Amino acid sequence: MSALLDSFASAFDALRQPDAAGLGAFRRDTLQHALRDGLPGPRSEAWKYTALRALERRAFAPAGEVGTTELDALREDPRIDLPAPHIVFVDGRFSAELSDASGVPEGVQIAPLSSALRANDAREVNLLQRRYEGADAVFAALNAALAEEGALIRVEAGTACDAPLHLVFVSSARAAETAAHLRHLIDLRNDAALSVVEHHIALGAHRGLVNHLAHVHLGQRARLTHARVQDEGVGASLFARTDAVLAREAEYRRLDLELGAGLSRHELNVRLEGEGARLTANGVLLADGKRHVDTRLGIDHIARDTACSLMWRGLGTGRGRAVFHGGITIREGADGSDADLSNKNLLLSADAEVDTQPVLVIHADEVKAAHGATVGQLDPTALFYLRSRGLPEAQARALLTAAFCRETLAAIDNAELRDALADVLDTHLNRVTTG
Repeated sequence: MSALLDSFASAFDALRQPDAAGLGAFRRDTLQHALRDGLPGPRSEAWKYTALRALERRAFAPAGEVGTTELDALREDPRIDLPAPHIVFVDGRFSAELSDASGVPEGVQIAPLSSALRANDAREVNLLQRRYEGADAVFAALNAALAEEGALIRVEAGTACDAPLHLVFVSSARAAETAAHLRHLIDLRNDAALSVVEHHIALGAHRGLVNHLAHVHLGQRARLTHARVQDEGVGASLFARTDAVLAREAEYRRLDLELGAGLSRHELNVRLEGEGARLTANGVLLADGKRHVDTRLGIDHIARDTACSLMWRGLGTGRGRAVFHGGITIREGADGSDADLSNKNLLLSADAEVDTQPVLVIHADEVKAAHGATVGQLDPTALFYLRSRGLPEAQARALLTAAFCRETLAAIDNAELRDALADVLDTHLNRVTTG
């Protein structure tokens, strides 16, 4: 067994409440299956472009309690100075001191997973009993075995929360390599509405590992806007998975900005189970330096008249590598479905690499579907035009690159939030394109 899996086996013995809510036997069984299946290798189709050989030789200790030094530093960090409501987790643990849930309307329930486990509330934490089998899903299985923290968000039927809810996940600078596993739930009942913004940030350099698994459930006509800004430390390893289920006429609008971490992988799986359900999922993959960023989409049209619009942009510069898999399946009986996938990528250096794989599988009649992927460089004609108007080459490149990426922000219909996300994106693009 690898050093990585050995360290996770040891981490199970350090769990604070492994048997809470009657989950002890399930957690132990899940861990044993994950250790038996091992890590996916190069023959795994789902992992063929993301090698784990270097990672499997490393060992990670469980993250410890947050110290006063980290808390004091975070209180002064402008990235935490967010309007309420905001919920903060530091090194995988809920921080009541840094969180502020004021302003949440009646009908919106927000709680850390740890409190539900302490209350031994089996119904509240039943999401932890979902099974994940096979090496391809090993990180989801490890999450099921080891997660003791996360955000549980429930919105009652007909309730709308106007202010965006900010979820902040902070990794502190620690000498030892540590790992954190978090499990989340966003559950909107019929006719509910919510906006969620995830911030994944680092407080200085670190080489830790973070493993997130989120469940999104949208009832009939529910509306969720979900933005995720991944700005982890350059030495970090981050694995994330989102499983979403949409009921009749539900709408899920999502934006992922993959801007940080040394190794990152996000799997977004969405089941359009109700007639008229709609998904808009856009994103930007920024692979600079020696970063490896991997995104894998699995969109499943199950009901009639469902729709998905997917716009993803990738940038490769330095010796970075961006990997994208866009999978869309339209099942038999899902007539009237409308699916569109666009993945365009720019190579800004000779040593960068982009691997893209659009996949469209159709088992229904009377559908509208399109998918496409491109890998290229900046348009020399457009670059010449800007240069001819007096712009320096670096500025012209930065302007074209920003325009290339910014169109993904259309997934966010809140103008104020969209502008804030544009500022974050522009900051990272300026760093990459202007040096």
